[in-house]
Amino acid sequence: MKNNPNKKAVLKDIVTEETVAVYPYNVEGSQEEIEKKVFDWYYAQGCSNEEQLPKLFVDIVSE
Repeated sequence: MKNNPNKKAVLKDIVTEETVAVYPYNVEGSQEEIEKKVFDWYYAQGCSNEEQLPKLFVDIVSE
C-alpha cells in the first residue's frame, strides 16, 4: 500500500456508523497508533467523552 500523507480519521458510532467526530490532523502509523492518537484527542476535547469511547471506532479515509 502506498503511503498517503493525506489520510484522515473519523470517529464513528459502532451501531449506526454515524460520524461522531472528525480528527483534524493527518494520521500515519499503524492502526493501533492511529486509534490511540484519535481516542486521546477525542478524550481531551471533553472528559465526558470517555463514556462514549467504548461505543466508537476509528475509520481511516484518504482524500
